[in-house]
This record gives sequence, structure tokens and C-alpha cells, in this order.
Amino acid sequence: MKALVLSGGAGSRLRPFSHTTPKQLVPVAGKPVLFHALDALTAAGIDDIGLIVGEADGPVSRAVRERPGFDARVTCIAQDAPRGLAHCVLIARDFLGDDDFTMYLGDNIFQGGITDTLDAFRARRPTAQLAVRKVTDPGQYGIAELDAEGRVIALQEKPEHPRSDLAITGAYVFTSEIHEAVRAIGPSARGELEITDAVQWLVSRGRTVTAHHFSRYWADTGTLTDLLACNKVLLQALTPAVGGSVDEHSRLLGPVVVEEGATLRASVVEGPAIIGRHSTLVNCRVGPYSAVGAHCRIEASDVADSVLLDRSTVQGVHKLRGSIIGKAADIRRDSTDPGCHKLLVGDDSRVFVPG
Repeated sequence: MKALVLSGGAGSRLRPFSHTTPKQLVPVAGKPVLFHALDALTAAGIDDIGLIVGEADGPVSRAVRERPGFDARVTCIAQDAPRGLAHCVLIARDFLGDDDFTMYLGDNIFQGGITDTLDAFRARRPTAQLAVRKVTDPGQYGIAELDAEGRVIALQEKPEHPRSDLAITGAYVFTSEIHEAVRAIGPSARGELEITDAVQWLVSRGRTVTAHHFSRYWADTGTLTDLLACNKVLLQALTPAVGGSVDEHSRLLGPVVVEEGATLRASVVEGPAIIGRHSTLVNCRVGPYSAVGAHCRIEASDVADSVLLDRSTVQGVHKLRGSIIGKAADIRRDSTDPGCHKLLVGDDSRVFVPG
């Protein structure tokens, strides 16, 4: 089985942050969202991966190629503009051949991976299989309606009156019959080739389309709120480890990872939290639910429920909460008055937080 990972989206819901950092490379629990997807696939035994990207030699492609220790075979396939999920299958036809494959949306997180989802497909080998999850607000999702035997009989896209509470997640599994379906459909009202239309085409012609119920945590990390919520959930499974230096005036409370080369001086880190490689904390409090990247510096500040990308600096900020700070960003306070701030800051930014 092969995999097709979709990683070409522009991240419009995360602008202006995504103007400088592709949304797929934003870290969640210390690791880029896309790397969670790739690791889930290799854990399921898939080592031949097609990666849909916006640029053949762009930042996403380079990040995957340069990732240490990742030895799966990755073929980058450029999509010149967002033209729909089914269009991704069309342009990946040569890579996919006639093999079965899983299509995985690269900004989705499946806690614990999708090995059981792929095993369910292998056991029955339907024409197509959707990973679905029960949700409380089905009108906000694409929805799968099932018959008594668990076969998909209809799909609805964000219906006003949902006939099911089963949301279609970002993991699909297909046989080569999907290629006929994506060639047969036309663009939707928004001008894209929709994978739901292709699956509905299969259903309407009596092909076997099943649903596998994913019961663990699943998230689409397309917004700041989604990213931080996902970061919080994944950090709860953290195994404590100290590879850096923690001085006698510092304290680690709860599950905390201090990576190699990190230094803590007169600081408190309350877990779950990750302090990245070669980062420095001085006279500050970090956590819970914070993930600090590599080569960061936090001084005289109080940070919680936030994600700091590599080489960022936070100095003199009394309360930084629910924030994502881009690479090499510099956040400083221009007043000693206390305050609470929620920030979404792009790479290489310099921000003075007012009192």
C-alpha cells in the first residue's frame, strides 16, 4: 500500500502567520503537524509516500528531505493551485499506479495513528473506506450516512439538517477504482474537484464503500484554536525526560521534557511542557501546555498554553497565553505593568507588547 499526503494548502485560516510558516510545519507537541502524519504512516508499515506540495522545492519539501532519521521514500508532487482533493488524486496517478493507497490530509492529527484504520481496510478491502468520528456539531463537517451493515449510502457536506453524526475525517483508503471516479466528476460550485463527489460517484454505482469508526482524538489543525487544543491533548501523553541543564534554583513540576543542550536558570516549568534543544530559560515560568522550540530564549516572563517556534525570544512579558510565536520572532514588553496577551506572530517579527 502507498500513501498520498496532501500538504499543499495555503493555511488561509492561520494568516498572517502562514505567510511565513507553512501550516504543515507548525509544531504540535514539539513536532511539525506534517511529521505527525508521516510518522503515523510509517508506523502502519507504509514507506512509499507521495507528498502533494505547493512547490516542488518549497519549504515543505525541503523540511521532509532534510528531516534526520526519516528514511521512507517520499515523492513530491506539485499542485499549482488548490483545485480540490480529487484533483490531487488525478495528478498523482503516475505515482499511485494501480496500488491501494491511503489519502491523508497533512494538517490532520490522529492520536495514536491510523494503523487500526488501515488494518480494517486490509481485512475487507472495499472499494473505498472513510475514517469517521462521532461529533456533536455535524453541520460543520462532511458527513457520512451508513446503512445497518455499516456501508456508506450517502455523503453530505456541512448539511443544514444532518442525517448522521459521523464526520468524515482526513484519512481515506482507496483501491485503484477511485481513479475512474475522479475522472468522471466535474468541479463543484467552488470550482474544485471534491473527493466527496468522487466517493458519492462510487456509492451511486453500487461500489462497496465502508466507514471505519475512529474513536480517539482527531483534529484538523487549521486554526489557532485547533492547533493549541491539539497541542494540549498530545502533550498530556508526554514522558518526562531531562537531557539539558537544570540549576538548583529551578523546578520541574509534572511531566516535562528538557531536550539536549537546553538550560534552565532560576525558572519553573510546569508540565506537560517541552523545552527544545539549546533553549535558555532565565527567571521565568513556563507551562503548562507549552511547547518551546530549539534555540529559544525566555527571560523574566510567564508563558503558558503556547507554542514557540525555533529561535524565538520572549522577554519581560508577564502573561503570554494561548499564543503561537513564529521562528526568530522577538517579543518584548515596553512597560512593567502586568497584562495578559494572546498573540499570533509570524517568523522574524519584532513585537513590543504594551502595558
